[in-house]
Amino acid sequence: MSNSAQNQTPQIYLDYASTTPVDPEVLKAMIPYFTEKFGNAESLHSKGLEAKQAVDQARTTIAKYLNCQPSEIIFTGSGTESNNLAIIGTAKANKAKGNHLITCDIEHPSVLNVFKYLEKEGFKVTYLPVDKYGFVNLEQLENAITKNTILVSIMFANNEIGTIEPIAEIGKICQKHKVPFHSDACQITEYLHLDPKKLNTDLLTINGSKIYGPKGTAFLYVRKGTLLAPLFQGGSQEHGLRASTHNVPGIVGIAKAFEITQLNCKKESERSSKLRDYFIDNVIKKNPDITLNGPRENRLPNNINIHIPGIEGKDFLLQLDNYGIYISTGSACNSGKNGSSHVLNAICKNKDISQSSIRISLGKHTTKKDLDYTIEIITKLVKHLRN
Repeated sequence: MSNSAQNQTPQIYLDYASTTPVDPEVLKAMIPYFTEKFGNAESLHSKGLEAKQAVDQARTTIAKYLNCQPSEIIFTGSGTESNNLAIIGTAKANKAKGNHLITCDIEHPSVLNVFKYLEKEGFKVTYLPVDKYGFVNLEQLENAITKNTILVSIMFANNEIGTIEPIAEIGKICQKHKVPFHSDACQITEYLHLDPKKLNTDLLTINGSKIYGPKGTAFLYVRKGTLLAPLFQGGSQEHGLRASTHNVPGIVGIAKAFEITQLNCKKESERSSKLRDYFIDNVIKKNPDITLNGPRENRLPNNINIHIPGIEGKDFLLQLDNYGIYISTGSACNSGKNGSSHVLNAICKNKDISQSSIRISLGKHTTKKDLDYTIEIITKLVKHLRN
């Protein structure tokens, strides 16, 4: 293909569940803290105090929209770190009370692998099954709680099939039994006003790179009074829970990104939901053998996961890449592994479906024109394969 032909190929990014570009407003807010305002927030001189004020303001901004106290926000370096801190931190801090933990089969690897690690450390873990749409059974959850249960961790919305769990109801069950409740909210932050009090969560993970903030930024909401042990030792930053020199530009960036998403979440949820449903209806209309993985209702506004019989998901991904369409087959954290999706295996028990499915995730830059082109190319490729 000539350079001119390559330049004419559309560039359509439909992998927003993996990561998002940094919003221009976010970048603008961050830049001064790379250059003029570069001080260490722990230093006592003017440059340090300038940086500390920025960190404090970021914490206050997040707390305002999260309806919590600034002291309940702990800045970390990633969603993975926040999940590790929430789960390992709670397990170690409460080990004297019990050694039983509860999660579910379709969690992100940054949660599932933490529980597998804790099993090796002597903890007992209950992995709740889900139904064919990815929902946890609340009765099963409550029945799994024992006097030794010290944590429940259920993700807010699944990153592969978009299932939105009944988090507030789960939180009520946990409160009834006085068990700390953690939820990974990374995927849903852009589409919902988050209020830990209304959600009944004690620990909540939010990731900057999923909300048009910088990569390598995240925070963990920790309800006042929740016992937590640090992951590693060092300085006294973040109330002694996250020792490390503050990433001031990143903290400023994630606070700005969180503010923007919370101000616009209702509008963006409605817009993305319409585009999502438009794509699902039309791709199935043109390709009747394509089916949707996960639920139609209580689904992330930007999530589309479809099964295309007879294709190999990863091969199909690469073919779409040739047409300038960028999607995934599931979690980017598992993309280097061979085999099928643990999420799809959990809901359908069929490796053929798991290996012949793709995930399309929309973002705030996605247009109807983008989706029309994607439907056209998918239909073209499927027809070619059928022939």
